[in-house]
Amino acid sequence: MEVRDAGRNATGETSAGEPVSDLDLLRAHAAGDRDAFGELFHRHRDRLWAVALRTIGDREEAADALQDAMLSAHRAAGRFRGDSAVTTWLHRIVVNACLDRIRRRQAHPTVPLPDGIRGPEDGSGTGGIEPAAPVRDHDTAMVVRDALATLPLEQRAALVLVDVQGYPVAEVARILGVAEGTVKSRCARGRARLALVLGHLRPGGGPAPGGGSVSGGGPNVPEVTRGNPGAPPAVRSRSGPSRPASDQQEEA
Repeated sequence: MEVRDAGRNATGETSAGEPVSDLDLLRAHAAGDRDAFGELFHRHRDRLWAVALRTIGDREEAADALQDAMLSAHRAAGRFRGDSAVTTWLHRIVVNACLDRIRRRQAHPTVPLPDGIRGPEDGSGTGGIEPAAPVRDHDTAMVVRDALATLPLEQRAALVLVDVQGYPVAEVARILGVAEGTVKSRCARGRARLALVLGHLRPGGGPAPGGGSVSGGGPNVPEVTRGNPGAPPAVRSRSGPSRPASDQQEEA
């Protein structure tokens, strides 16, 4: 049975013209509304797809990971406890699906085609728009993507969320399920590695001082910065439970 008695119309708005919350959509889906989860995914698909693509670095693998993640979220919606924002929960599932695929790929290595060659050119295979660099910057974008791929998985996930996608450290800590200090430590170590690998892309040809900003040189190439103090407009979340002070350091 479809659940439409909450006053939501076909565009996901209440009768008063206000958007239905993510939590209400998830609850409606769990109650049997066949359209609610599709509306929820449509709201966040572009950011979820961007996170998947930047984390894995391969279009086809990212599409598969995103599909796996959304199937998991679709099935687990009834078990959502509400101790974090729905967007945080969705991003956590996507990141975990990506990391699982990377681990499997490392255990059984293959030689993937360059990103962007496989699959529909319009991004219809994922329902989102591929955040790719223009043709003139493609080589540089590939260098940056390859450099990200050399990082340990935990550092890569933290850098993609904080520096590439612009999430604040507190939000990333909730997505990854670690302390804020752990996120900061992973980002700092990842930036230091990238500064060495990508130093030749800087105007002076050397690594960024102190492991700071490392840019791929093009307008659509992900830029590695020192962090993002504010939450992006499209992400709304509430604070989760605080972590003990002893957890604020990266594990050795």
